[in-house]
Amino acid sequence: MSANSCVTAIRLDSLKQADKPQIHLLPCEIEHDGPAKVFKYFNPTVKERKHETTVSFRGRGLKGQELNCPQGYTGLVLKEVQKPASDQEDRIVKVSSVFHNFTYWNLETPPTSDDGVVMAMAWPQLAEAVRNS
Repeated sequence: MSANSCVTAIRLDSLKQADKPQIHLLPCEIEHDGPAKVFKYFNPTVKERKHETTVSFRGRGLKGQELNCPQGYTGLVLKEVQKPASDQEDRIVKVSSVFHNFTYWNLETPPTSDDGVVMAMAWPQLAEAVRNS
């Protein structure tokens, strides 16, 4: 069995030109790879009631929570500069957006501490505690 020795390189010079948009993590998969008029299709009217953020997206109710990146971390949205011809080639990506918080949406139910995304935001602090114990 051969190990894949491909490298993904990030063009750090692109960090200076990166956008700082509002980021939303939706509970769906969109089978599209390319530009999209996001604001035409997802322009949420957020209602905040009883510590709960709700929105309707294409007729479906979503419940969300604002999550912060762990202290000392920054979120990056990466865009591939050129697609490799095969999975054996190195990849080069650039930073298209930078964020420190984002809205995490669930379908019908509010996010909880048991959700993988919410747990992932706590992971660096947990790893640091384990390392120092």
